[in-house]
Amino acid sequence: MKRIATLLVLVALFNAAHAQQKTYCNPINIDYGFCPIPNFVEQGKHRATADPTITLFKGDYYLFSTNQWGYWWSSDMLHWKFVPRKFLKPYQTAKPIYDELCAPATLVLHDTLLVIGSTYSQDFPLWMSTNPHVDDWKEAVDSFKVGAWDPGLFLDDDNRLYIYFGSSNFYPTYGQEIDRKTFAPIGERKELLRLNDSIHGWERFGEYYDNTFLKPFIEGSWMNKHNGKYYLQYGAPGTEFSGYGDGVYVANKAMGPFTYQSHNPFSYKPGGYARGAGHGATYQDKYGNWWHVSTIVINTKNNFERRIGIWPAGFDKDDILYANTAYGDYPTLLAQGPEDHLQGRFAGWMLLNYNKPVRVSTTLGGHSANQAVDESIKTYWSATSANKGEWVETDLGNISTVHAIQINYADQDATVMGKVPGLYHQYKIYSSVDGKTWVTLVDKSQNQTDVPHDYIELEKPVQTRYLKMENIHMATGKFAISGFRVFGNGNGAKPDTVKNFVVLRGETDTRNAWLKWQAADDATGYVIYSGIAPDKLYTNVMVYGSNEYYFKAMDKGKTYYFTIEAFNENGISKRVQVVKSE
Repeated sequence: MKRIATLLVLVALFNAAHAQQKTYCNPINIDYGFCPIPNFVEQGKHRATADPTITLFKGDYYLFSTNQWGYWWSSDMLHWKFVPRKFLKPYQTAKPIYDELCAPATLVLHDTLLVIGSTYSQDFPLWMSTNPHVDDWKEAVDSFKVGAWDPGLFLDDDNRLYIYFGSSNFYPTYGQEIDRKTFAPIGERKELLRLNDSIHGWERFGEYYDNTFLKPFIEGSWMNKHNGKYYLQYGAPGTEFSGYGDGVYVANKAMGPFTYQSHNPFSYKPGGYARGAGHGATYQDKYGNWWHVSTIVINTKNNFERRIGIWPAGFDKDDILYANTAYGDYPTLLAQGPEDHLQGRFAGWMLLNYNKPVRVSTTLGGHSANQAVDESIKTYWSATSANKGEWVETDLGNISTVHAIQINYADQDATVMGKVPGLYHQYKIYSSVDGKTWVTLVDKSQNQTDVPHDYIELEKPVQTRYLKMENIHMATGKFAISGFRVFGNGNGAKPDTVKNFVVLRGETDTRNAWLKWQAADDATGYVIYSGIAPDKLYTNVMVYGSNEYYFKAMDKGKTYYFTIEAFNENGISKRVQVVKSE
C-alpha cells in the first residue's frame, strides 16, 4: 500500500506540473534528428526536419515530418513523445542514403491511421496502424502505384479518396482519385495548379524575391474542406527562404477548377526570430479550432537546416483561410476550448532581453556573446567547449516580471548523425536582482531528454533583472545558444503610436512597396500588418532594428491596406490608422 500511495503522489505531481503549462513557443521543442543527407555533412552536422503534418487520431495528435526515423504523438500539442520507426531501409551505396519518409502524408480512415512518404517509385509501401502510440504498423499495400512527391491525402464526405502532389520548379501540382479499398489510382492524374510569380509577388524565388537564376518551386500539397469548399494548399517559393509560405486555391469540387484565394499567402512569417511558414498542414484540434503546422527556416549550416512551427489558423466569416503568425515566435496560448484565432493566441509576454548586455564564460571565434540575444535564429554564441560550468548571462536592464524562458541550442561542432537515442541536455538557470546574489530559477540538472528548443513556463512569475544559464551536459557539440530568450513584462511604459508611417507602392511593379516610418527610441521593434481589406489584415511582418521594410508579397494590380504597431518589453502600442495602397 505504501508503494501505491507513493506512486499516486508521483503521478499527481507529474500531472500537476504538466497541467500548469498552458503556452508553447516556436520553434516547437521536439528531439529533431540530425541531417541524414551525406552531401551536406561537410557543411556541418546539424538538426533538420521540415514538411510536417499533424493529424488528430483517436483523441491524440500525430506529427510526421521529413527524415526522422519515426514520428511523435501528443495528447495536448505541447508534450511530444517520439516513437522510433524505420519505415524504409537505406540504399546500399558508397554513402548510404537513408530513404526515410520524406514529406509524408497522413490520412485517418475510420479506425486506422495511414502514412506514406514521397516517392516516384511504384514499389513504395503505404503503411497503416490502429495503435500508433507504439511501433505497430502494417503495410496497407506493399506497392503504392501513384508515384507522388510531397503528397497530400484527402478523404471527401462521400468517401471518395484523392491524392494531391508535386514538388518542382517546372512541373505543376497534380491531383488524382484513388480507390478507397485497393488504393489503386482511378483514371489519369490531372494538372491543378502552377505558380504565377509574375503576378503573385510572394512566389518569386530568393531571400529577397530577386533570384532570377532559378524558377520558384511549388510543393507541399495539402487539402481541407470547409463549408462545402475545397482548399488546396501549396508551399512556395523555396524552403531555404524567410519568405517561404503557404498559398491556397479554392474550388467547389475536389478536383477543381481552382481559384486563387484573395488573401495569399495565407501562412507567412518572413520576420522575427523563427522565420518561414511554408510546406505545412492545416488541422483541427479536439475543440474544433484550426491550426497550421509548417516549416521554419534556419539555413545556416546548409540550405535544408529547418525546424517546425505551429500557428493559430482558421476561416473568417467570408470563408477565407488564414494563419495568424503575429508574435508567432513568442509564447502562445494553447486552446482550452473553442477560441477566436483571428484575435491570435499570443500570451502577451514580451521579449525582455533583445540586444541587452550579455556576459559569457568563453567565446569561440566569431560566435560572439550578443548573438545569443540578437533575435536571429541564424546566428549564435558558442563557448569554446561543452564543459560543465560554461555559462551565459543576460541583463534585462531593469527589474522585470519574467513568465517564461526559451533556450535554443545551436549544434556547434555536433558529432552525431541521424536519430541517436540517449541524447540529453542538462543545465541550470539562476536569477538575480542585483547581479551578485543568485537563486536557482530552473533546475534541469537531472533532465534525461533531448530539448534543443527547451521552453519553460514558470509556475509563478518572478521579479528579476539578471538571468544566468550554466551548462551541465550537452547533447552533442559545444555549448552554443542561438537564442536565450526571456519573456514577461517590464515595469515601464509601452511605446507611443508610430509616427509618419508611409507606404510607397512600386510604380513599375506593384508587387513591391517601400514602407517607412519614424524610428521610436522606446521601441524594441515593430509589427506591420497588411491585407486585402481594412478588416482583413492577416499578413504580418515583425521588424527589429530598422524603420523601413521592403514588402514584396503583394499581387500585381491589387489594392492592399497597411498598418503598424510598435512594441517593447512593456507592451504594444496602438496601431496607426489604416493606409490604403493601390
